[in-house]
Amino acid sequence: MENGMRPTSRRTLLKAAGVGVFGLGSAAVLPLFGTGGAIQDPAKCRATDISSSDRTLVVSNWPDYIDHINKPGSTVSTFEERTGISVDYTDDVNDNAEFFAKVRNQLGSCEPIGRDMMVLTDWMAARMINLGWVQPLDASKVPNLHKNLIPSLQKRAWDPDETYHAPWQSGLTGIAYNKKLTGEVKSFEELLTRSDLKGKITLLSEMRDTMAFMIRLVGGDPEKFTDTQWHNAIDKLRGAVSDGQVRAFTGNEYIQDLEAGNIVACEAWSGDVMLAQYDNKDIQFVVPEEGLAIWADNMLVPNLAEHESNAEEWINYYYEPEVAAKLAAYVNYICPVEGAREAMEKIDPSLVDEPLIFPDKSFLANTFAFMALSEDQNRTYEGDFADVTGG
Repeated sequence: MENGMRPTSRRTLLKAAGVGVFGLGSAAVLPLFGTGGAIQDPAKCRATDISSSDRTLVVSNWPDYIDHINKPGSTVSTFEERTGISVDYTDDVNDNAEFFAKVRNQLGSCEPIGRDMMVLTDWMAARMINLGWVQPLDASKVPNLHKNLIPSLQKRAWDPDETYHAPWQSGLTGIAYNKKLTGEVKSFEELLTRSDLKGKITLLSEMRDTMAFMIRLVGGDPEKFTDTQWHNAIDKLRGAVSDGQVRAFTGNEYIQDLEAGNIVACEAWSGDVMLAQYDNKDIQFVVPEEGLAIWADNMLVPNLAEHESNAEEWINYYYEPEVAAKLAAYVNYICPVEGAREAMEKIDPSLVDEPLIFPDKSFLANTFAFMALSEDQNRTYEGDFADVTGG
């Protein structure tokens, strides 16, 4: 990390600013999911691609999620020099739901949003794809994506052939604990039932993160579960809350509480734990017995984008192992590109064996994602979760 400075997590930035998927408040949930007749056909809602005559590209991404934009030798500068494409890069994706609210009227009415690429988390990517708001990628123009995407991010149920999306970075959800304050917490079952942890744990306020593990605890598959399993999982969570086991549902502030000793264990994101370990080696990340939830933020080309071919050049470029390694050395999230670990040897050898950037097959052997939800399921499940968490 440059100048020995502790890196900044994009999620930390969002939560510090008071913004998050649940930070918008439960009142925002129901209106956001009322899209009505907004479904489009991407084959009919598309613009003429002017990439060959207009070498520009407009990208919307999350804050602090790329290496230095204008610095010579940065990944963006090198891309511009190599391709002749001028990149208008903005970090205006501060939250999935907030970004959805910003663009839904245009995309739902087949109107342009002035962007050629947007980067959104799995569940929102799935939602926009299901609504028909995303253009398919030309597989012949993104061969590196199909050759180098790591297996753990392949074959998502909502886009199994990577027709519409390309992971930008990825992360894991598991358990963190402060070894100075408690013994190892090996499972979510322990997290929710151990008497010595009562009132000293937190769970995440993002529904899909927390409920994936609740579904596992009642014998369901987070990637394909029934309404009955959902209700059993909600009841299990409700029981843990009513018993006083759970201190709070939080965003990134759990890391500060864990370091300060306000809590001793919690549900946690891998990227946050890695950042915390720069300052406090007592903070430990655990692969729970129930497995790890894996998620990604994904590159998508919205309907009516005018520079889709330029966007595909961008995707193909970032799936070169050397480029991906350079990006990973800066952002410190899981790199989605095969071969980047080997390339990291020349960039920052200290990161080559970092499992939270380059997890091996055994580390990822029991990972799972969250099933894509229909609009009605979104509304119902978010409401159920809010009822339990007080969101």
